[in-house]
Amino acid sequence: MKKMIIPKTKEYILRFREVNSDIFIAIKNGKKKIETRAATKKYQNIKTNDTIVFICASSRFKKKVKKVEFFKSVGAILKKYRPETINPNTYTTKEAYSMWYSFPGYKEKIKKYGLIAISLE
Repeated sequence: MKKMIIPKTKEYILRFREVNSDIFIAIKNGKKKIETRAATKKYQNIKTNDTIVFICASSRFKKKVKKVEFFKSVGAILKKYRPETINPNTYTTKEAYSMWYSFPGYKEKIKKYGLIAISLE
């Protein structure tokens, strides 16, 4: 009998500032199925079937990663996804840029590393 090789999955932590608790809740409730981050070294190794632990203040929950995609820029990700798919409160391209660039240091990080889009189950 052949041995089945089960790929190792990892668990990653994504933290939310309390000011962004609405997004945290939208992910928890399944309204937001794609989470994006600047694709820094911290997030570059996230793979399909890994688990993400979402934390905001004292609340936490887990979701499984369905798919991971990398994009070179905000423009590139918006060619594939509508803004409201990524953030239920964002409807225009202008709002999407403002959202990403509102996070501390994100404009520079996105320019250097691009974006990672994490599709959640």
